[in-house]
Amino acid sequence: MKLSHEILIRPLFTEKMSRLEEMERKYAFQVDPDANKMDVKRAVEEQFDVKVTKVSTLNRKGKEKQMSVRSGGRVIRTRGRRSNWKRAVVTLSEGFTIDLVRGEAAE
Repeated sequence: MKLSHEILIRPLFTEKMSRLEEMERKYAFQVDPDANKMDVKRAVEEQFDVKVTKVSTLNRKGKEKQMSVRSGGRVIRTRGRRSNWKRAVVTLSEGFTIDLVRGEAAE
């Protein structure tokens, strides 16, 4: 069993998520790809001392990327791939919030 700081990798800050935080008490995190919904719920409740009502998870595919590199006067085209990752959207109970900038929870 992993610890809560190993499951929650980082919070996700987007315009859509800031609207959902204000209106519906939903917060998004990048999580460990092997974590399930129960692991994510336990990790958020332990780390922020809040009550979680719902967890949704999404597996995100990594994108193909191309890059040009100059080496010895020649241009070398190289291809690569970003790694796959997992997102979790957590809904909190009524009256709970998380200040992700400071890492604090409020009731």
